[in-house]
Amino acid sequence: MTPEQQLTELKKGIVDLISEKELLVKLKKSQKEGKPLIIKAGFDPNRPDLHLGHTVLINKMKQFQDFGHRVCFLIGDFTAMIGDPTGKNETRPPMTEDMVAENAKTYARQVYKILDSNSTAVTYNSEWFKKFTASDFIRLSSQYTVARMLERDDFSKRFKNHEPIAIHEFLYPLVQGHDSVAMQADVELGGTDQLFNMLVGRDLQKDASQEQQVVMTVPILEGLDGIQKMSKSLDNYIAVEDSPREMFGKTMRVSDELMLKYYELLTDISVADLEALRVEVQSGKKHPRQVKVDLAKFLVERFHSKEAADSAEVEFDRIFVNKGLPDDMPEKDVSPSEKGVCVFLKDLDLVSSNSEARRLIEGHAVEIRGEKVKDPKMTLVLSAGDEFIIKVGKKKFAKVRVRG
Repeated sequence: MTPEQQLTELKKGIVDLISEKELLVKLKKSQKEGKPLIIKAGFDPNRPDLHLGHTVLINKMKQFQDFGHRVCFLIGDFTAMIGDPTGKNETRPPMTEDMVAENAKTYARQVYKILDSNSTAVTYNSEWFKKFTASDFIRLSSQYTVARMLERDDFSKRFKNHEPIAIHEFLYPLVQGHDSVAMQADVELGGTDQLFNMLVGRDLQKDASQEQQVVMTVPILEGLDGIQKMSKSLDNYIAVEDSPREMFGKTMRVSDELMLKYYELLTDISVADLEALRVEVQSGKKHPRQVKVDLAKFLVERFHSKEAADSAEVEFDRIFVNKGLPDDMPEKDVSPSEKGVCVFLKDLDLVSSNSEARRLIEGHAVEIRGEKVKDPKMTLVLSAGDEFIIKVGKKKFAKVRVRG
């Protein structure tokens, strides 16, 4: 592709680009000199697993990689121990070195489901920061004023509300900015919540007499609820390492309104093809359900295989369309007894608490032996030799066998 064509594709799905003119100049220079751009994206290993919200950024890295540029996946093992307050009203608790190391172990395996492992540099920012002395940090701190730090939105709000801001929190944007200096980054990618920190990187590069990096932000992906950002703590996420069945089923829960945004941010569809798909859906030429099935199969194939995607579709149709039972239904062996239905569901790990069981039963979401359970106070008589199926909600099944 020409630099102009690359720019058109790279702009797909982004929020901020500082600046488009600078990026085009860099792309032209890269092509003329045959020298790939250095693309930086940092991830703090606060959790061991990644979800599809994280992959919005990784997909943008993949675009740069496909255009021949050098992608650097930076694991912020040092910054994670500081604690970034971004998007929060209070400081995120810093992590210990052991916690960071444990979480970071799985990152490379997960990102290589999208990125080419042979063309991706995985770097840890502790490589240069562990060599920093106290005087180095004082010198770094002297490059920014408190007034400029308070331009960051969350710092500003907390200051106005008389909420505490620890001194070490001001180090986070400086440390992230210095990463760009150490890596001599041409482009830094991040979520919209990282814009301030990435602009600090531009300033520090200028102070270091380096060519300033271009800053690109991608949107925060809404979760399955279609309202809040995708998050494991909110249980509205699709994990990179979800099973094919889970990934397919969760994707089918995405609303029709959010579906095209998932296409834009999570797939490799071109700008032209995305617009054509949008027209087909709006005109009724393509049914939203089939478009969603195609999305689910794309995601399962990307993170697992084509065979897994085909099997997940068949399994989904069997359970939710044809009202069949899953092939991999867990089997539970129990002893003869008499138990309240809520306690029984909790014992089988089909619910997390008696109150959840009661809520599901009252919502007519529990079936035993093919019949809806209507009374949360019902007692089950479990006799030796009994075998039956329990269904909880739309996705949880168990085959129960009562042993003598």
